[in-house]
Amino acid sequence: MRDLDGKVAVVTGAASGIGLALAARFAREGMKVVLADIEEPALAAAVQELRQQEHDVIGVRTDVASADSVEELARRTLAAYGKVHLVCNNAGVINAATPLWEATEKDWRWMLGVNVWGVIHGLRTFLPIMLAQDEDGYMVNTASIAGLGMGSSIYSVTKHAVLAITEALYMQLKARDAKVGVSVMCPVFVNTRIVEAERNRPVELWNEGAASEASGWDALAERLRNGISPQEMAEIALQGIREERFYIIPDDYAEEGFRTWADNLINRRNPVSRPRF
Repeated sequence: MRDLDGKVAVVTGAASGIGLALAARFAREGMKVVLADIEEPALAAAVQELRQQEHDVIGVRTDVASADSVEELARRTLAAYGKVHLVCNNAGVINAATPLWEATEKDWRWMLGVNVWGVIHGLRTFLPIMLAQDEDGYMVNTASIAGLGMGSSIYSVTKHAVLAITEALYMQLKARDAKVGVSVMCPVFVNTRIVEAERNRPVELWNEGAASEASGWDALAERLRNGISPQEMAEIALQGIREERFYIIPDDYAEEGFRTWADNLINRRNPVSRPRF
C-alpha cells in the first residue's frame, strides 16, 4: 500500500508511544487519522498536538477489550471520514513477569483482553468494512519480539497469539485475492511507557493487595529506556506497509535469537535462556 495521501487510518493505543508515533507519521503522509485510546486525557492532548500541526485527526476513547467499544470506534470513523483504509491494532499492555502459576486470573484476563481480544475485535470490526469498500487497504497487528520465541510471560503468550492470528489472516486474505494486505509488527526494545501500563488497568481487574515483585522487571524497563524511539519504529512500520512486508521487525538484534529458537525446534533441543518479557 503505497498511496496514503487522503486515505483514512485508525490507530489504537494512539495516545502515547508507538501508537502516537504511527498516528503522527501517517498524518504527515496526508492521511486522515483516528486516534483511539483508553487514556482520555492523554488522547485529548495527542489530538490537540496533531491539530496544532494542521493535521486532520479525531480522537475516540476506546477500550479495545470491548467489542462494543471497537464497534463504536468504527461508527465514529465512518461518520467522520466515510471510509477506512489502514488499521493498526496496536494497543498493548504488560505487567511484571511473575511465574505463570503465580499470575492471577485477573492478570490473564487483563492482558488477553487488550493484547489478544483487542486484535480480534479490530479485525472482526474493520476488515469487513475494508473488504466491502473494494479498495486498497491494510491492517497492521502489533505483536512483539516476545511473540517470536523470545519471551517467558503472559505477555509473550499474548503476543505469540497475535502472531498466529496475523499469519492465519494473511493466508486467508491471499487465498481470496483480497485488496487488503496485513503485516505483523514485532518491536524489540522501544522507549515507551508500556511498563507503566497498570495505570490504565480497569478497576475490576486490579489484584487485591500490593503487586508482587518480579525478577527482571527493572532490567526490562532499562532496556526499553535504552531502546529505539517510537518515531524510529513508526518509520520502520511505514516502510513495511509500503513494501507490504508481512514481518515488520526493527533491527538485527532479533536475528540471532530467532535463529537460536528455530535451530532448537529443528534439532529438538530444549529452550535456552532468553530476554524476559
